[in-house]
Amino acid sequence: MMDINVTTSLGGELATVRTPAGLGPTAVREISASLNFLLADMFALFFKTKNFHWHMTGPHFRDYHLLLDEQSAQIFAATDPAAERVRKLGGTTLRSMVHASRLQRTPNNEEDAVTPLDMLAELLDDNQQLVAGLREAHDLCDRHGDFASASLIENWIDEAEERAWYLAETIGG
Repeated sequence: MMDINVTTSLGGELATVRTPAGLGPTAVREISASLNFLLADMFALFFKTKNFHWHMTGPHFRDYHLLLDEQSAQIFAATDPAAERVRKLGGTTLRSMVHASRLQRTPNNEEDAVTPLDMLAELLDDNQQLVAGLREAHDLCDRHGDFASASLIENWIDEAEERAWYLAETIGG
């Protein structure tokens, strides 16, 4: 294990951490920050997907309701491995929903009424944006030789692409 000083993006304080991954301070700082942005986006997308799941209406209610329940569960399942990866690297991760909301790039939707097809189209766009962020993070991991983080991200890309595919097919392309 390697002892390194890392300046965190969470509080700015300098801390000495043991990094079992053996990556240098720049890699730890950059990858941790990237994973924290993704984690914030995952929480925002999880909550939006659940919001739309709860507020779904119309003739396809059951199918859409179940689809969004499955998708939200898949998104939530990725959050713990993402946060734990940050910790394995020697970084610090999200501390609150307020912190997550400051980092999230996925927009919220607080409208009182959204049509079912608009919900699905918005989630399609959000999942495609998540894929773009995941690819950027993967490139960063590749540059630093962080194969374990890259491997996790590859699975999340596949899952987000599948969610986007289901949503696109459900709304008709």
